[in-house]
Amino acid sequence: MDVRVGDVITVKKPHPCGGREFDVLRVGMDFKIRCRTCGHEIMLPRVRIEKNIRKLVRPDAAPDAPRAKGDGGHV
Repeated sequence: MDVRVGDVITVKKPHPCGGREFDVLRVGMDFKIRCRTCGHEIMLPRVRIEKNIRKLVRPDAAPDAPRAKGDGGHV
């Protein structure tokens, strides 16, 4: 599964505060995620997170997306 920093994931099992949405802060062998309801940060193994992801939401506009040649250049 292609999860990136900045994505928002919805998981099957809720956090004890009741929130199901988390911001992805770090990706590697372990994931660092932050609960969007209470702000608690958690480190979990990749296998455990990927098994429990129900939905993955990417930010709308990627700031480092490649632009077409001549698009927004200097005048």
